[in-house]
Amino acid sequence: MRALKSLARRARIALLPAEARAVLRDRLTYLSPEKLARLTGAVQDVMRRGVPGDLLEFGVALGGSAVLLARHATPERQFHGFDVFARIPEPTSAKDDARSKERYEVIAAGESPGIGGDLYYGYRTDLYEQVRANFARYGLPVDEQRIFLHRGLFEETWPGYPRGAVAFAHIDCDWYDPVRFCLNAVLPRLSPGATVILDDYHDYGGCRTAVDEFLREDHRAFAVDDGANLELRLLART
Repeated sequence: MRALKSLARRARIALLPAEARAVLRDRLTYLSPEKLARLTGAVQDVMRRGVPGDLLEFGVALGGSAVLLARHATPERQFHGFDVFARIPEPTSAKDDARSKERYEVIAAGESPGIGGDLYYGYRTDLYEQVRANFARYGLPVDEQRIFLHRGLFEETWPGYPRGAVAFAHIDCDWYDPVRFCLNAVLPRLSPGATVILDDYHDYGGCRTAVDEFLREDHRAFAVDDGANLELRLLART
């Protein structure tokens, strides 16, 4: 059974775009091949449809998925990555589930493994510099012309985001409060046809609750495409 699963994973990886295979090989992303396929397919669809606006990621970690988004950046369509570039903050909402709290306890205890035996990214003291170096390795310097990284809590750095429209947002921040903050922050800026990917919808209860509440409460129409990661596409403004 394990051999079959390994074979199936290799087959899924083989179908990914070359740069997605590269970030997996270089141990720069925690996303599964299924999630990477949906992420790269969704951003390519946004590019194909010419949706105006920037490309955003909330929760950059080692920068693997950010690299895949930033490769589409131009001076007119910028990439902006938001992260504390340190250990993830604690889930503090009553809407975060037991799994979220247990996961954080492992992280806080210093017992979380990294990818392939590497040091867990949240324990690295130079994470911001390492992520900048990872971008540069892929020919994508953090130049603050096309590519920007914002270091700090989302609620502290988001007010400094200087731009208008958003075409694509990847929200990968696990817990209820940050996910809800990100959804509320990007909503007024989403262009018609913009796409939002929720990485942790099926992984942590707080993320799922934040998204479900958001969809119930908002008056705009979203197409919802379920899968390994949840995809929302803004259809129209009312």
